[in-house]
Amino acid sequence: MNDDKFALPIHWNDYEDIAMSLYEKFGDDFGESKIYRIRFTDLLEWVLSLPNFAGTREESNEGHLEQIQSAWVYEWRDNQ
Repeated sequence: MNDDKFALPIHWNDYEDIAMSLYEKFGDDFGESKIYRIRFTDLLEWVLSLPNFAGTREESNEGHLEQIQSAWVYEWRDNQ
């Protein structure tokens, strides 16, 4: 993961950056079918815990989480 103190902050609409960070964190532990079965409550906590993530829980919504799931699946596919 990018622990660079000079890295730009990540926000809720940075779906691809979030997806890349989640893939780096979990690798192939989550395939396409598992990613789509992740509860939004769990996904929300994982996103909030990412380094350089600057968004807040209150800014989150279902649309953001759906976009993150889709981007994560594409990231996973790209690395297969």
